[in-house]
Formats: sequence, C-alpha cells, structure tokens
Amino acid sequence: MNEKRVIVAMSGGVDSSVAAALLHKQGYEVIGITMKTWGFMEVGGAPKHESGCCSLDAIFDAKNVANSFGIPHYTVDFTKAFEKNVIDNFVEEYLNGRTPNPCIVCNRKIKWEELLKKADSLDAKYVATGHYAVVENDPDTGRFKLKYSTDQRKDQTYALWGLTQESLSRTLFPLGGYTKDEVRAIAKKLELKTAAKPDSQEICFVADDNYERFLREREPDIVERIKGGDFVYHGSKVGKHKGIPFYTIGQRKGIGVTLGKAVYVKDIDAEKNIVEIADKEELLENYCSASDINYVSRSILKNGEIVYAKIRYNDRASRAEVLNATLDEISIRFDEPKNAITPGQSLVLYDENGFLLAGGIIQKNKR
Repeated sequence: MNEKRVIVAMSGGVDSSVAAALLHKQGYEVIGITMKTWGFMEVGGAPKHESGCCSLDAIFDAKNVANSFGIPHYTVDFTKAFEKNVIDNFVEEYLNGRTPNPCIVCNRKIKWEELLKKADSLDAKYVATGHYAVVENDPDTGRFKLKYSTDQRKDQTYALWGLTQESLSRTLFPLGGYTKDEVRAIAKKLELKTAAKPDSQEICFVADDNYERFLREREPDIVERIKGGDFVYHGSKVGKHKGIPFYTIGQRKGIGVTLGKAVYVKDIDAEKNIVEIADKEELLENYCSASDINYVSRSILKNGEIVYAKIRYNDRASRAEVLNATLDEISIRFDEPKNAITPGQSLVLYDENGFLLAGGIIQKNKR
C-alpha cells in the first residue's frame, strides 16, 4: 500500500479544496474523489439547477480545483449505498418519532467505509477530508485519538464520533490546525475558484430544507396512516397532530395548538401516536442514555468519572458524571439540566483536554 498516496473527498467547497491543496504541497500523491450520493430527481425539492454538496455544481468546482494542481479527479457513484444507509435511516427514524442526524451516518457509512474501499482499490494508504478535527496516535496504547480542532467555532468532531480505529488509522485532517479564516485566506492566495464559496447549511438531500415535503413524498401511505394522533398537555388531550414525523423535541413553531402561551414538544410516543407538549422549563433534564456506542480515544469509560458531553452539533460541552458505561450503552447525569435532550441525536463525550472519548445515539432523556 502506497504510504504517500491519499484519496481526498472533494465536495466542491473551500475546505476540501484547501485540504487537497495542502496535501499536494506536502508531497502526497493526491487523488480527488467527489461522491455522487443523490440526485434532485430522486429526492425532490429541486431549485432551477443543482447546487450544494454532491451536486453537479459541486462536481464541476471540485474538478476545477483538482485540474489547477494537476491532480487526478474522479466522480464515484455511491447512490445505492447512500440510499440504503443514510436516506432510509433518516426516514425510518422520523417515522419512529426520533430526530436523526444523517451527516453522522454518512460520515461513518459512506465517507469512510466506502472511501476506504476505493482507497484499497487504488493502493492508497490514506483518505482525507476538509473536516476541522485532529487525529493523534497515543504511543503508549497505540490507540488513535480524535481531538478538537484549533478553530473551536468550526470544530466538527461531534459529527465524527462513529469513526473506528481502523478508519482513524488511515485518516488525514489537513485543516485541524487552521481556523476557517486562515483556510479562506489560503484559498484566496492560491486563487481557488471555491475561495469565497459559502458553507452548505442544509442537509444535502433535502435541499429546500423542507423535511415535511420530503417525508410526505417518500412515504405518503405511512404518513397518511399516522396523522391525527393526540397532542397531550399535562395529561389532557388538547388537539390533533399532523403526524409524529413532523415534530421534534424542543420544537415551538408550527405546532398548531393554541393555549394562550408558548408551548414546546416534550416527548413523542410513536407506539401510542402521541405528541406531548409542555412549558419550556419542563424540557430540562439531567439524565441521558445512549446506545450504538463507539469508543474513540478510550477503549472504555469508568462509572463515576467526569466527562464533558454534547447532545447536538452546536451544543456547549457540559460537565456530567458517567452513571453506567458498557461496550453497548452509556448513561450520564449532567451537573446542570440540559434543554431538549432528543432521542435519535448523538451523545458525544469529551475529556477536559478536548479528546473525544466516545459517542452514541441518544435513546432516553429520563430514567
């Protein structure tokens, strides 16, 4: 396996463009890969032309950057794997009253598992992306550790908790030591076409950011069958909802119930087809449990130890105590209550130095 050959996932954005440029400058034999994972014709919500991650515009931008450095570039069709592992999971989770994070599933199942297969076929030792994160190898244990990037505002380790030791051992994050401003400055200096390109905000396969439209088009029969369940407030029925997939814990807008004050989604019971609403302060919880655990910088956690936990991407890491930790499940208790702990989202644990210890999918927000 060629130790100096690296596949770079090029999304057509400024970050992956600079990642490829930096590795090329460092002497790596860079191969640019853009993953075609979906098409507007299949997922709907299309604007007048395709734009955003994995679109035709993105492919052309990535190829333009690769050509400017004389780097070979290929577009690889991962649509079947993406449909099975990411889109189907996204739909299933919402139908079960949970709120998924498809980017985390994509990182593990597509951007690494599928890219590593492609790397093997091209005799490349490494894969690289434009994520803001740092990988370190612990010489004492041989374990690969994942750490906060230099730019705390752009740090993306939360979305990378699913990476295995095998994946991390073959991963390069060229941007881990840079800030976003520095990356844009590098792109501008290199006169890259993507230098001023804005960051993508929406989930890539829901380009119009309309989850309700997407779910109704994907599963019209199921959605029709589950509409009309009860809204419950303090044990009393106060209205009918339009279907549990269209609500998420913590939601305030668009509930459609008038109680003379602001109310929020507190819980979703898919089995009983009930959406529980409550006052804002009632969304605060100390307890959180997660399953589908992946240990990253550590091989196991100890009951009673102190960690710093995030429950959503832009969350502030909060101090918590590990109540129970096994290879399959972790439960914690926050020192201070957290707002709207949401099943389906990810619980990600760090130590005081910013190393990502473990992550998993949130199952419960109360004991």
